[in-house]
Amino acid sequence: MKLKNNPAIFQAVLLLAPFLLLSQYAKAEIVKVDDNLESDPLIIIGKSGGSVNSNCGVIPKTPHQVLKLKKPLSYLQITVESESKPTLLIDSPVGKFCILYDAYSGNKPKISGFFKDGTYKLYIGQMVPGKSPKYTLSISQHEK
Repeated sequence: MKLKNNPAIFQAVLLLAPFLLLSQYAKAEIVKVDDNLESDPLIIIGKSGGSVNSNCGVIPKTPHQVLKLKKPLSYLQITVESESKPTLLIDSPVGKFCILYDAYSGNKPKISGFFKDGTYKLYIGQMVPGKSPKYTLSISQHEK
């Protein structure tokens, strides 16, 4: 079979390319932060887990949440509450961090401190395969 140049196919590919490139963020809500959060704490509810087995539990292929910090923040706290055994994987400008549930945090994965400007991809996972309970993600600039 010989392929010929077809302008209709070329146009269709050009129209679909941006959507295909953005598909990695298809499920993720993007929150942009300048100096302060719109509401503090910012509360987001979703469904945890996914289909990818990782060292940070079972996570989705795409992030649950994307946080874009336009400036460095001297303090930010991110907490996950969920049934079962939740995890929080953060893919950040300075590396990847896996925060597990533990008795010290009351089984609520939590990270706090200085956050550099940039994009943070948040994956809310589960240590128990096959479970996808709801989660509550809390993002705050106030120490608690």
